[in-house]
Amino acid sequence: MPKAKTTKPMPDMIELTQEGLDELTAELDELQKLKLPTAIERVARAREYGDLAENSEYHNARDEQQLLAARIEEIESILSKAKLVHQTKSTQKVGMGSEVEIIEAGQKKVLTVSIVGEFEADPASSKVSSVSPLGKALIGRKKGDAVTVQAPAGAVSYTIKSIK
Repeated sequence: MPKAKTTKPMPDMIELTQEGLDELTAELDELQKLKLPTAIERVARAREYGDLAENSEYHNARDEQQLLAARIEEIESILSKAKLVHQTKSTQKVGMGSEVEIIEAGQKKVLTVSIVGEFEADPASSKVSSVSPLGKALIGRKKGDAVTVQAPAGAVSYTIKSIK
């Protein structure tokens, strides 16, 4: 199950790539058709165990059902405000959907990041939001450009090695 996200105001329009739209639609389908009905069954079964005040199975099942319902509501809200952004095909300029190889100043290791919509971001998968500090710094830049990003530990400089 996805981790609960911090609540922040949802923008009026949400940019999504086709891949992000497909992923959210698939997640919504799985939650509505598989996970939520299973959670509802768990609540009903746990209710049969008796005294609800001390029934941890019931409380856990109910908490899971509420989390699933909240995630379904969040995805539906995102999809209702979604604007499909076509991935850039340019290898000259960074845009939405670009795969960018960058090198941190003073380092040799190449880091590859994909620029995606805000609700598609997944740092563990090297998917960087176009509205994140790094995403904003890279958008519109070209191969060889240097960018500086303010990170919690201080300013970090990168050079764009390639754009795919």
